[in-house]
Amino acid sequence: MILDSLIADATNFARVSGWQAKPEGMCKDDRCVPVPRRSDGLVNVEDLANRLKMPVVHDEKHALWAVGPEAGNGKFLESAVCPDIVLPDLDGNPFALSSLYGQKVLLVAWASW
Repeated sequence: MILDSLIADATNFARVSGWQAKPEGMCKDDRCVPVPRRSDGLVNVEDLANRLKMPVVHDEKHALWAVGPEAGNGKFLESAVCPDIVLPDLDGNPFALSSLYGQKVLLVAWASW
């Protein structure tokens, strides 16, 4: 999830994440996580992320937070090392992902099925 704040409106947070504020805590499907309730109707996303062992990172330059992914076993991506991927660009020339070394890269995957 990409957020502009770690304090979020409970209704909006439920819409984007599936986690709903209930008296027993934050709940999704049949799972509930005890998170202290706020009287203002907001959710402390960092509390939830910490309790679910979800990574939280902050991009100061763009004032954004990234939270996740959820992992039922507490494991998630342990390294940011990607194998060197070489694919054709729009002109058919080979393009190596490693040519972007040192830059932030967002990979978007799509499948037709």
